[in-house]
Amino acid sequence: MSYYRYSNYSYYRPSFFGGFKFFPPVIKYLLISNVAIFILMSFFGLFRLQGLPLIQVIGTLFPLHPFGEGFLPWQLFTYMFMHGGFWHLFFNMFALWMFGMEMENNWGSKRFLIYYIVCGVGAGLVHLAVAPLLGQVAPTVGASGAVFGVLLAFGMLYPDRPVYIYFLLPIRAKYFITFWIGLELFYGVTSTGDGIAHFAHLGGAAVGLVYLLAERRKLALQNLWHRTKQRVVPTEHVNEYSTYQRRNLSDANYYDVHEKDTQVNQQQIDEILDKISQHGYQSLTEKEKKILFEASKKLN
Repeated sequence: MSYYRYSNYSYYRPSFFGGFKFFPPVIKYLLISNVAIFILMSFFGLFRLQGLPLIQVIGTLFPLHPFGEGFLPWQLFTYMFMHGGFWHLFFNMFALWMFGMEMENNWGSKRFLIYYIVCGVGAGLVHLAVAPLLGQVAPTVGASGAVFGVLLAFGMLYPDRPVYIYFLLPIRAKYFITFWIGLELFYGVTSTGDGIAHFAHLGGAAVGLVYLLAERRKLALQNLWHRTKQRVVPTEHVNEYSTYQRRNLSDANYYDVHEKDTQVNQQQIDEILDKISQHGYQSLTEKEKKILFEASKKLN
């Protein structure tokens, strides 16, 4: 990954030579699947199933319906891949590519995919909880909730990255994302009849925020645990470079033994050597140590 550095700031410059991909795997397959489903739904509108337009059957099974109005569990996932029109699809996919591309390159595909799905499903749950309170009972489609989760993450990870409005006016990501979410909140409260699931968008951003904060807390706890483990040195694995203090070791004592003080014979030496082999040198009495020392002097 390449950067231009000016003053105290780093500016990102994508490069094919640093492992950066303009269409990383998850982004690429999400774009393909959403566009393919949109085209297939347009094509299926020409056919009928048991007298019903096939598009009507699909509209009953896969968009996100309110509780008690046709809700099915898998709709929390399938609604993210359905869109109400070309521009709805275009702006969602463009935002997903624009803000998600760098995140997937930095996070990795698996982590990014999990985050995207969690935000999308969370957005659906928030919408199911809030929409009845606002009198919204229509089915919901679109990846906007998951995309808003991506926007929130981008603003948190790259707060000073410039975002160009209409490709001309630069504004820092943290201000751009904050303004956009604030606008969604305003319209969600005041424009309940515009046919847009504003609280699904806000739900995706809220779930993304909780996810990132939980992830940071988990990482902090893991780092704390690793640091704590590194401070504990097992007593049975202390090497000569450790700062661990060996409290059980004592200095050797030396004695000047005279023959008249100690009479040494082979039987005593054998008994002392057997005792050392069974219990160690520290088990010897002072007298036995003197006998062993005197024997070693005679051997020399």
